[in-house]
Amino acid sequence: MFQTMLTLPVIFFGHGSPMNGIEVNAFSLKWKELARTLPKPNSILAVSAHWETDGVKLTGNIKQKTIHDFGGFPKKLYEQQYNPPGNLNLCERIQKLIPEAKIDNSWGLDHGTWTILQWMYPEQDIPVIQISLNTRFSEAEHYNLGKKLAPLRKEGVMIIGSGNIIHSFKEMEWTDTAKPRPWAAQFNESVKDMILKKEHDKLINYKKLEYGVRASPTPEHYLPVLYILGLQESTDKVTFFNDEVVMASFSMTSFVISS
Repeated sequence: MFQTMLTLPVIFFGHGSPMNGIEVNAFSLKWKELARTLPKPNSILAVSAHWETDGVKLTGNIKQKTIHDFGGFPKKLYEQQYNPPGNLNLCERIQKLIPEAKIDNSWGLDHGTWTILQWMYPEQDIPVIQISLNTRFSEAEHYNLGKKLAPLRKEGVMIIGSGNIIHSFKEMEWTDTAKPRPWAAQFNESVKDMILKKEHDKLINYKKLEYGVRASPTPEHYLPVLYILGLQESTDKVTFFNDEVVMASFSMTSFVISS
């Protein structure tokens, strides 16, 4: 990898329904617009809620596979393919930063990654790899692993996290007109406030927050937030986008951290 003068931004995406991969809506249009405002990276490293493994894994494919990791959706969604090149050199660079990381060819790009990137970079010409969520890690260990990836920001790599700040199937309403549940709206605003105040310890220990466990009954959709926060430098600014709670109990709220 090479050193650049530019420190690339890092981004957390609320990815929501897989249908956002094919529907032209406010969220997908914002992803498309966002790409036009950001420096074009030489590679992308994605942390998705949808790849959990025993240990830290990296997708080492020469060409990435499209993973359709969902069920019950229209045929058109399963026909979507996003197959950019991988980047073995980036995998090996990450292994220098995280020696326990293993290269794995069994996965590819799941919908937490490709549904977003196909709007941002439809040419599929930017190499992309994913890093998995180690199921043995505590929340603090996920955050600290994010910190270890920080040198990549100056090496032309854009790091993205994909999940949802609130992800509760139990309390969802499958309709576009559903209003946010009051507790969900409150929790979403509280998390945003803590992000702006850089109260990372509170965000790491989100299970102790009011509504924290209710918002994320399982941790995988929240954890990518911690990777992106771990990459924040002291002088970085935060910009929110797609700031909305949908289907009553899913947060699409996303943010860019940039210098």
